[in-house]
Amino acid sequence: MSPPQQRDRQQRDRDPAGRARNARPRDELGRPLDRRAAGEPTVPDDLGLAPADALDQAQQLLDAGRPFHAHEVLEAAWRAAPPGERDLWQGLAQIAVGLTHARRGNGRGAVALLRRGAQGVAGYARACPHAVDAAAVASAATELAARIAGDGLAAVTESQLRLKLRG
Repeated sequence: MSPPQQRDRQQRDRDPAGRARNARPRDELGRPLDRRAAGEPTVPDDLGLAPADALDQAQQLLDAGRPFHAHEVLEAAWRAAPPGERDLWQGLAQIAVGLTHARRGNGRGAVALLRRGAQGVAGYARACPHAVDAAAVASAATELAARIAGDGLAAVTESQLRLKLRG
């Protein structure tokens, strides 16, 4: 490892177990800011919400145009979910990341994550755990990915970046 890489590694934020964490402040789209900046409120790493509460909070964040923060809530739910629901929560989190990429102007990343998330969510279309309208979410994410892939981010409206998680 070169000296600059060693220096970067030593300066990285780590949790007590040594896993990399980034405690830097973030903007509304989750981009790291200078360590001295105020930044946006973040979701705690140890967030523990009931599934209905996680969906409510994630929806509020999506509606407010904060998909990065919705992703953090959904990711916490994914980590806590029973094995039979993990693909659903992972898919929802990936869709939120896709929306984040779209808001950041990264069409290619948006398309990839929206499609990947839609695939994960689509497998729950019949079960609809926690009243998630999995079929509608997967369809909306797939359609949004197709629009971005075909027409670019300029063709996407603000309302299309605010997907509904439940019917």
